[in-house]
Amino acid sequence: MDRRSTLQALFSGRVRQSRQRTHLTFSGGLDAYSGPWDAETAAHLLRRTTFGPTRAEIDEALNLGLEGTIQKLFEPQAPPSPPINHFYNQDPNVPVGETWIDAPYDAVLNFRAYRFQSLQGWTVGLLLESGMNIREVMTLFWHNHFVTSRIEVNDPKFLYVYISLLRSFATGNFRELTKNITIDPSMLRYLNGDQNTRTKPNENYARELLELFTIGKGPQAGPGDYTYYTEEDVLAMARVLTGWVTTGYNTLNPDIKVGSEYRNNRHDLGTKTLSHRFDNVDIPNMGDQEYAHLIDIIFSKSQCAVFIARKLYRWFVYYEITPETEAEVIQPMAQLILDHDYEIAPALQALLASQHFYDACLRGVMIKHPVCFVMRTLRQSGWVAPGNLNTQYRYWNLVFPTFGLMQMAYYDPPSVAGWKAWYQDPAWYQSWLNSVTLPIRTDWVRNQIFTGLKFGNNPNAPFPVLQWVGTLPDPYEADAMIEGFAELLFPQPVSAEKRAYLKEILLQGLPDYVWSVEYADYISDPSDMTVANSVANKLKNLLAAMMQMPEHQLC
Repeated sequence: MDRRSTLQALFSGRVRQSRQRTHLTFSGGLDAYSGPWDAETAAHLLRRTTFGPTRAEIDEALNLGLEGTIQKLFEPQAPPSPPINHFYNQDPNVPVGETWIDAPYDAVLNFRAYRFQSLQGWTVGLLLESGMNIREVMTLFWHNHFVTSRIEVNDPKFLYVYISLLRSFATGNFRELTKNITIDPSMLRYLNGDQNTRTKPNENYARELLELFTIGKGPQAGPGDYTYYTEEDVLAMARVLTGWVTTGYNTLNPDIKVGSEYRNNRHDLGTKTLSHRFDNVDIPNMGDQEYAHLIDIIFSKSQCAVFIARKLYRWFVYYEITPETEAEVIQPMAQLILDHDYEIAPALQALLASQHFYDACLRGVMIKHPVCFVMRTLRQSGWVAPGNLNTQYRYWNLVFPTFGLMQMAYYDPPSVAGWKAWYQDPAWYQSWLNSVTLPIRTDWVRNQIFTGLKFGNNPNAPFPVLQWVGTLPDPYEADAMIEGFAELLFPQPVSAEKRAYLKEILLQGLPDYVWSVEYADYISDPSDMTVANSVANKLKNLLAAMMQMPEHQLC
């Protein structure tokens, strides 16, 4: 099913699978892009690498050029300030306004609830303020790759350590991240690594390490043989990974920090022998360094680079990998990953600067995932939570549950394989839109535009339509203003018929000059609330119509 017919079916309420799939035409490969660098091209890059480009960011990208924009996207950033206790005044260990990430719990009061709220609000704040940098997008990519679950882990301090680890390696070294995640306390709890002992080996992490995290399963080559590893390897690797436990889980002791530690009496001290898939190598007892040695052995196989190159491609470009794409994009990416000793940035930068990435048929072929859909709406409009930092956390917490309502709960992917949009054939990205999620998306957009967010007796946080329109290149002319919004909201130009439809929504049959005059009157005297409300209402109707068009679901 091709992109346009899929959307037509989705938005008319008729979702059908087709046995015939229209394949995208391959073009360009990993050769450097040599086409025009214009607003549409810059917006395409920023749509795929940020949580929604603002007009100012597109203009900055135009000034920087393609190479300069990619450099800016990959600029190193300092770690963000940690989440804080934003309201809970009964925590004797953490005053309001201070962080809880190293603070113990209490024997009587359960602080996990407010700390989870704090973690959630902090996460939304980071997404809102992520700017023209790829770090938060890559943090979410790794969260979908090295999956853990809030429900299974059930300690916000553990999840903070986990997500901070992913963020610190956002565009860094895949092999070293794998070493760190292997003994991460959340991962140890989620995949039972802390229950893996010499007397009772647990295979859960060893199996996912191979199948989902590093090398992939591959076609079955024989009984218990999956092309790149065997059942024999799963058993041996489980033995290698014994001996690790978590520390600080729900602790009441201020001296015990969240982390992991090696215990020799729980570790299998014998020699482990891998299969022919790993050259029958023997792994002797190496104590607390044995797990890292195992990761090095796995990453000695070039298939690890191919495996992660495909996942990056499906995240940033498209789900379908044709034989041509495999040969001309995936394999060169994998070679770059190998050439740079599993550093991710060089290969990803080459992809984002490639002729293939900017091919017209690859623009607008993704359906926005829920985190992208929600955050892009807020970021592009310039929405900010009002009040001080404590109040802002409360507003950010109003945003966070929306991800889950749209079936992409941050910190809680549905399975160890992540969200099915990136692995489940034949639906792939189309799984984001269904009879449940589409009305939620529509209602959420309308509520933001016409109502805004309200928390208790705090100030309303309205959708800033008047501020937003002022960022466009030419807000005085109706056609130019509509085109300015379209460049931000849609991945490809809209037809003349749809532009006419949108102008009718704006003007309601009145001549074009009515908008020009009214907007000029508002600019000359913003305090005239009659004029301001009239302009705002016109913009709200226009934006509501645009954000409910099928094109707005695309990226």
